[in-house]
Amino acid sequence: MRGIRRRAEQTPPSRERFIDLLRAISIVAVVLGHWLVATVGYDRDGELAGRSALPELPWAHPLTWLVQVMPVFFLVGGYANAASLAAERRRGGNATGWLLNRSGRLLRPTTALVLTTAGGALVARVVFGADPARVRLVAWFASIPLWFLVAYLAVVVLTPVMYALHRRYGLAVPVVLVCLVAAGDVARLLGEPLWGYGNYLFGWLAVHQMGFAWRDGLLPARARVVLPLLCGGAGAVLVLTLVGPYPVSMINVPGERLHNMSPPSLALLGVAAAQVGVALLLRDRGERWLRSSRAWLAVVAVNAVILTIFLWHISAAILLTAAMHVAGVLPTPGVGSAAWFAWRLPLLIMLSLVLLSLVAIVGPIEIRSPDRVTRPATGLLPGVAGCVAVVAGLLGNSVLPSTSPTLFGWPTPALIAYLAGAATLRLLRHTNSH
Repeated sequence: MRGIRRRAEQTPPSRERFIDLLRAISIVAVVLGHWLVATVGYDRDGELAGRSALPELPWAHPLTWLVQVMPVFFLVGGYANAASLAAERRRGGNATGWLLNRSGRLLRPTTALVLTTAGGALVARVVFGADPARVRLVAWFASIPLWFLVAYLAVVVLTPVMYALHRRYGLAVPVVLVCLVAAGDVARLLGEPLWGYGNYLFGWLAVHQMGFAWRDGLLPARARVVLPLLCGGAGAVLVLTLVGPYPVSMINVPGERLHNMSPPSLALLGVAAAQVGVALLLRDRGERWLRSSRAWLAVVAVNAVILTIFLWHISAAILLTAAMHVAGVLPTPGVGSAAWFAWRLPLLIMLSLVLLSLVAIVGPIEIRSPDRVTRPATGLLPGVAGCVAVVAGLLGNSVLPSTSPTLFGWPTPALIAYLAGAATLRLLRHTNSH
């Protein structure tokens, strides 16, 4: 805690603290949202089974417009990536050094989760003789948070190029990306989902570019900017979901013809635009509030372990569910019943305690200072190749069916690709920092 306090006290006056608050809010909202909509019960064979409660709670679908805040994370990422890239160049560094430093920040806590799930799966199979399909299912659930790193790391790799485009063409870049998302949506609606896969990149890039615009002063907190974003975004969502073919829920609901989240749709980008408008509206007030030492200390503390919180929140749910199942005290009320709603609050409290315990154990991995490149770095192509290998490994794990038996709970080629990519990036950081 002493180190966190020191970070808070050493914050330069020029830092836009509201961006850090938005990052903290977005991740905490995602964690709470996942916990609230998840429901666990027993299948016909008496085995534990988890699923989303949203298909049985259609009245809650409009609420996802408020709690689906992953666009805010990519908005903040755009701001932070632009700021850190510009600072790197002012110090005499280059894009290669920036990429190595940025990827290191992301991959340290990620590798901890990957190795823990793979090692735990191996022990469960070899030592305890657990069912390979069940082991894979648990590892798959634990690695659900890793999906966002596939898109985010790709966006990070493209940041130097996309920021150069932003500096030359400004807001025309996200407009083009939104048009590409629209084309992908049309293809999906016409029964050609493969042509819509590009939206995984185009959609998040569009939001990320808005972070560039915020950082460079193209999105001032003025009525002429806030109102079109807020009203235009909200209006677009209403038209697309109530009149158009898009589902109301901004979180994927099994059985829907079209999903708004995976990949990002025009409707989700409408929500993103409205969220940017709200953020700009609260920007000055938030900055003033964060001048309070206590408020800023809390924001710094959360941001110091922000990835650990996000990456381990599903593991916290798995551990709590398993413990209650073994103890024979796992409640399984019907979704939407009074008992189900009453169980939400104590569930959140217990999950928070488990997650805090996990953060206390693995959080120092994220907090500690790694090797840092402080001079113009070499090895751009190997660095990009390392990032591609990491993305391929994470993607390979995500697309493998959740009950396909594997030795490590992960598909072996995907695990090898991830570890090889992460090792390459770490070696490049070490080489360029000494």
